[in-house]
Amino acid sequence: MDRKKAVAAVVAAGALAGAGFTQAMATVTPVDRIIPVAATKDLAAVMTGQPQQDITTIHSLDTTAETRKLLQAEQIQVQYHVREALRTAQDGFTKREEAAKAEQARIKAEEDAKRPKCVRPAQGTFTSGFGARWGTSHMGVDIANAIGTPIVAAMDGTVIEAGPASGFGLWVRIQHEDGTITVYGHMNTIDVPQGAKVKAGQQIATIGNRGQSTGPHLHFEVWIGGSQKINPVGWLADRGVSL
Repeated sequence: MDRKKAVAAVVAAGALAGAGFTQAMATVTPVDRIIPVAATKDLAAVMTGQPQQDITTIHSLDTTAETRKLLQAEQIQVQYHVREALRTAQDGFTKREEAAKAEQARIKAEEDAKRPKCVRPAQGTFTSGFGARWGTSHMGVDIANAIGTPIVAAMDGTVIEAGPASGFGLWVRIQHEDGTITVYGHMNTIDVPQGAKVKAGQQIATIGNRGQSTGPHLHFEVWIGGSQKINPVGWLADRGVSL
């Protein structure tokens, strides 16, 4: 092959190569027509027809749910501690209240044990005893003193009558636990109402001069079984009290 033919062959080959490159480039899809991978649908979305959730959205939902669970757990824990604190405080209050009541009961029991069971109904001078007097029966004893001198309950009991009484002016009658009734007459004032619970030594009235009286004094009677009148001197003596 001479020199001219060789040059012609090279030129022809170059032309063919250029034509093939141009044709190949013509078949390449333009960049603006390429579909991004992120815009494609996964197989599950295609098959179910449901929109695909973005991975970032799913992660955000998971984080929100987890945060809600943590907050709920913390709230439950706080409520539990509050309930426990209230229960502990209530238990402490109840125990203190019970202890205070027990102490009050103990003090009351001690005071009751020390308190006399029977006392003299009034201070003053013993002026008249039980039995016959001036052609009649004197069914009690008399203790003289100034008007206004305190009269007290001889024993614990319940006031069954307090007010006017024939011959006594004013009287108070007290019934005791064993059914015995003590009677207090001629008083100036009455300090307890009917139905009142009284203790031995508690003031119930004051000495006066009302009714069929020979002067300011207390007329005191004792009725056994509610009706049998006995000598108050012996009754008081049996309980350690003298007139």
